[in-house]
Amino acid sequence: MSRVSSQRPGGLIRILLLGVGILLILVSPLVGAIPGPGGIFVFAGGLVLVLQNSHWARKHFVKAKRRWPRFGKLADQALRRRSARRRRKREKQAAR
Repeated sequence: MSRVSSQRPGGLIRILLLGVGILLILVSPLVGAIPGPGGIFVFAGGLVLVLQNSHWARKHFVKAKRRWPRFGKLADQALRRRSARRRRKREKQAAR
């Protein structure tokens, strides 16, 4: 059977992706020292990989979003989260 593309990667691949994400986050200050906005993009890419592959990180990210809603809104926009777009759409419809 072929694997459906919407399924998450299994065991070893998830660990490798998590490791790459952590490495990107750690390297981002070094890239940030180079002129230009490169460090921001490297950090964002690492954060996306970590959040996609770590239940612990996702749980703490959600807690931070609840504690600081403005941060959560900015993070959702930066990560272009579909769930955030659906939530905003529901809020607009409820306000009508």
